[in-house]
Amino acid sequence: MMSPQIALHDPVFRAYLLIVPVLLGLGGAVLGFLDWGLRKELGSIWKTYRSWLVIAPVALLVVFAGRVPVIIGVTLLSIFGFKEFARSSGLYRDRWMAGAVYAGIVAVGIASWLQHPRGEKPDTGGYAFFMAAPVFIIALILLIPILRNRARGELQKMSLSIIGFIYIGWMFGHLGFLANATNAYGFLCYIIFATELNDVSAFIFGKLFGRHPLRSEISPNKTWEGALGALAVSMVLPWLLRFSFPFFGATQLILTGLIVGIGGLFGDLSISVIKREVGTKDMGAMIPGHGGILDRIDSLIYVAPLFMHMAKYYYPLE
Repeated sequence: MMSPQIALHDPVFRAYLLIVPVLLGLGGAVLGFLDWGLRKELGSIWKTYRSWLVIAPVALLVVFAGRVPVIIGVTLLSIFGFKEFARSSGLYRDRWMAGAVYAGIVAVGIASWLQHPRGEKPDTGGYAFFMAAPVFIIALILLIPILRNRARGELQKMSLSIIGFIYIGWMFGHLGFLANATNAYGFLCYIIFATELNDVSAFIFGKLFGRHPLRSEISPNKTWEGALGALAVSMVLPWLLRFSFPFFGATQLILTGLIVGIGGLFGDLSISVIKREVGTKDMGAMIPGHGGILDRIDSLIYVAPLFMHMAKYYYPLE
């Protein structure tokens, strides 16, 4: 279980409490050297860095606060992320469809929080409900046109609603469910840290060595060099931070690296497909230098479910 008292004495959480500020400090020093020492034009990079100075402590604080705050935090991020998606796609105009997705996101949060009726561990109580949630929410979305007696123009809205719930509500919701794991601090801290570092690595390698576009029609700024450089970092990181999951063997460490390196890229590109389709550069402007909530969490949308089910396949979460 997670709680502030346990976090204070947990060696994994305390390690990340040291690692994150040190990396932020080193990042600031490098940017300062490039800006004032080498007179490099950094553009909006300082704005992005200043946002990280807020995002990182908030993430650590939520994990420190315990299991329920983590689940609530993930649920709120899903709600705001879907709100951005609904506004960009025009789905927000249909309150019934959008309302069904919001209800589904809340249901996923409840499933993550749910205790077993016989008092057993959370993983045994809410897991079945969590995995079955898409069945019930998709059924509700498909039922709405029938209840409204409408047939024209409903397919697109149903499709957008199902994509919004599965992608933003349910897949990203796996991050909250990881708070039920016995090794919650190791799993959560590593996945969040490694995924965000993967994004930063892709940006750095792309800026330094990028020559060949990865998917020019989807995300023109992404390159093969950036993606491969980030993948290399993600493959090494599980070994460097093995204290996060000391019971993982070589197979699980390799899979973890692949999940973060490839899953993070797919999550980013998937959101880029949606942004190109609706004709927007960013899903929002809530986070300076990053865009919206969805622009910041997109990589975790793939990584969280893939990692959780990989870990659960080899080891019980509880």
